[in-house]
Amino acid sequence: MPAVFSGLVGLDLSSATFEPFREGVEIARLSGEGDKGETALLRYAPGASVPMHEHTGLETILVLVGSQSDDDGTYRAGDLVLNQPGSRHRVWSEEGCVVLISWAAPVRILGEG
Repeated sequence: MPAVFSGLVGLDLSSATFEPFREGVEIARLSGEGDKGETALLRYAPGASVPMHEHTGLETILVLVGSQSDDDGTYRAGDLVLNQPGSRHRVWSEEGCVVLISWAAPVRILGEG
């Protein structure tokens, strides 16, 4: 089960430049490189999802706008989620969302279903 911290502050996203990442998900890279860890903003369109994947390092997610769900629950703006190395989950957003995300190491996609 991930660690979750609620009620954290939001950020101004007006200057972020997003590019395609996955179907329905866009990324604004802030630092790092995908194969060596990375910090970015992810913007999910309503109904967008990411398939089952495994974290090879710590993943830190701060929900800035909307809500994001995974196999353990739904997280809303201001929630901080820590997914430990070796954890696996699917991610989706029914209403759409923007999250600040940091991967300490690459994520392994396990399947599209």
